[in-house]
Amino acid sequence: MSVDTVRRWADSGRLRTARSAGGQRLVDGADLARLATEVAADGEDPERRPGSALSARNRLRGIVTRVTTDTVMAQVELQVGRHRMVSLMSREAADELGLAPGVLAVAMVKSTNVVVEVIESP
Repeated sequence: MSVDTVRRWADSGRLRTARSAGGQRLVDGADLARLATEVAADGEDPERRPGSALSARNRLRGIVTRVTTDTVMAQVELQVGRHRMVSLMSREAADELGLAPGVLAVAMVKSTNVVVEVIESP
């Protein structure tokens, strides 16, 4: 979910926040997880366009940073937060979408095998 969505939830009272000494909003991770679970159960997706439907649940908003094409294929790189994502698609699809550096896009990931690593024990 985007920062704007979290901000709207906080402003509407759906999500409790506190302020740091510097004035930044602080959100308790457990509260955010609870609300995200409720939103998912209600079928809400604040990031999805009205009227759209798809099976991918992992939607990552980013900015296109590079597009490399040949006569048949395109390699599209997106910066998603601090992560770089790369997609391979037909050149025709990349051209039809108008993908170029600076374009805002959403990477949707559909996978049957996702590995999760815990960095720190709670």
